[in-house]
Amino acid sequence: MIDDTALEPVVGMLLGVIDVDGGATDEQRAVLAAIVAGAWQRPDLDLDALDPLDPAASAAAIPDGTRRRAYELMVLLELCRHPLTQAQESRAEEYAAALGESADAGVAVARDLVRQGAEAAMADYMRYADAATPGMQEPSLKDAYPGALDEPDHELAARLRALHDLPRGTLGNQYVEFYRRNGLTLPGDDPHMPAVFVAHDMCHVIGGYEPTGQGEIALGAMQVSIADTEPHWIGFLGNLAVHEAGFLSNDTLTAKQATLTRSGAPELVAHAMWRGTQCTGDFTTADHLAMAELELEEVRARYGVPPVAG
Repeated sequence: MIDDTALEPVVGMLLGVIDVDGGATDEQRAVLAAIVAGAWQRPDLDLDALDPLDPAASAAAIPDGTRRRAYELMVLLELCRHPLTQAQESRAEEYAAALGESADAGVAVARDLVRQGAEAAMADYMRYADAATPGMQEPSLKDAYPGALDEPDHELAARLRALHDLPRGTLGNQYVEFYRRNGLTLPGDDPHMPAVFVAHDMCHVIGGYEPTGQGEIALGAMQVSIADTEPHWIGFLGNLAVHEAGFLSNDTLTAKQATLTRSGAPELVAHAMWRGTQCTGDFTTADHLAMAELELEEVRARYGVPPVAG
């Protein structure tokens, strides 16, 4: 994610970003420490021994090829402050501008959340999400199901349910098992579960994360670490919006705050980042239905997916 030569400047930048309102929160420090030790494999790096960098110094020290990653981590830590304050939002905006990332969705939704409230932040996020949706869809379904369903499509649900008849341990079989053990309704049977969730939940199965708050954030972190694309970034922001910042909700999603204060959650997400960097291909954009008959472990091996446990 971050070149070794840029790691200390990036950490210095992040320390500067969260040094507001009397200092970083315990959650912000815990998440940053977990990323340094788990995602970057540098447990020797002492956060207390590093000086925070201001926006100008950060821009001077962080090379162009690393700025995007640094910016994304800045947004993650910004959204880990509860409540998100004007001082934190303004500080992050200063750093984003210095890095040349001031117009991005992450800064925009944080600004809306502080200045206009959750409703405005959710509306702004959905505008970005709608534009990114084509890049999140299951390849073989995106033409027939380009967006939300106006009514149930039981034919789609039946097609997916039939995957359970595949041998135990195959991707298709385990996909339906994922829904069954978590008490979820298959896309198609519930119009609030559009076909875009097929790809998302296939990624849960391949990545090995359950649909808990920390599991959703971990999956998003893994995806954006595999390939830093706009759909992956918007997806990760959505995970944070629902489970960390707590401003995105609908009929099937209940917004929560501070998921990353839970025991082990920062480490889980940091390990997910590391796992993403180790993958040899982007399984998130693959044609999962075409691989449904393959053993799940074969699919994981095809894309170099490391085990979930450290």
